[in-house]
Amino acid sequence: MPVKIRLQRHGKKGKPFYWIVAADSRAKRDGKFLEKLGIYNPNTNPATIELNVDKSVTWLQNGAQPTDTARNILSYRGVMLKHHLLGGVRKGALTEEQAEEKFKAWVEEKDAAIAAKVGGLDKAKADAKAKALAAEKEVNEKRASEAAAAALPETPEGEDATEEVEAVEAAGEPEAAVETAPEVKEEATSEEE
Repeated sequence: MPVKIRLQRHGKKGKPFYWIVAADSRAKRDGKFLEKLGIYNPNTNPATIELNVDKSVTWLQNGAQPTDTARNILSYRGVMLKHHLLGGVRKGALTEEQAEEKFKAWVEEKDAAIAAKVGGLDKAKADAKAKALAAEKEVNEKRASEAAAAALPETPEGEDATEEVEAVEAAGEPEAAVETAPEVKEEATSEEE
């Protein structure tokens, strides 16, 4: 029975989510599988990959052939490296401790690179948010200055608007003038009757 390590699609339309499985190559894509080895979520940045390395290496040693995409994922998580190192142990080129030490060093390096990428993405997101906030503040200040300019009375060129503002303030409250106007109208209507 030819066994493949491949992706099995789950999730909804437009939001794929994959299981990494060992399955008979004659089975349907989303059909029967022999063992679930992990998950792959390409919707996140960076993509989320959870993989059982030991089970994956066992299937590779038993002759399972990964598909191209599955091979890239296995390589990204170090499964192909561990399979290669265990081949060296079988041939006597390495001891098991040396192989395990090399694999752990590689995993630490890879985790540091992934953490650096996540940190860079977070920093870029924070910078974009700060730029958007600064642009919004600038627009708000511009609107406020335009509103203040519209509130001032219009003056011809060469004249100073401060004199007019002072004259309005000295005249008193504008509300009093508004209140007297209706009384005048009432008197006018009573005379007409």
